[in-house]
Amino acid sequence: QVQLVERGGGLVQAGGSLRLSCAVSGRTFSNYAMAWFRQAPGKEREFVAGINRSGGSTYYADSVKGRFTISRDNAKNTITLQMNSLEPEDTAGYYCAATQIRDLRLISNKALYESWGQGTQVLVSS
Repeated sequence: QVQLVERGGGLVQAGGSLRLSCAVSGRTFSNYAMAWFRQAPGKEREFVAGINRSGGSTYYADSVKGRFTISRDNAKNTITLQMNSLEPEDTAGYYCAATQIRDLRLISNKALYESWGQGTQVLVSS
């Protein structure tokens, strides 16, 4: 397993932007595909965005396509989530997660992730 620490959450007005980061330690970072999930109060945790080991392929939930961008820096052991045009519906706790799955068609399946961060809160006001 790896240890994950998220940063960058906060309060922002609708239409604004936030940038989340996740620092990874403990094992070889480039062995892991990574993702961001989010969980709003009373709702299940849902997939937001994922990225493969090299950073060459990215995957997004339909609700965030065109607004959010996931990236990774394998030299710095970090991933980021740039969130633009934020909407009140984006309000949630955001979690980064790591998986060693090989079939990236499964990247949105939260049950396949072995390591999770503690989460960072994003609140978007209308």
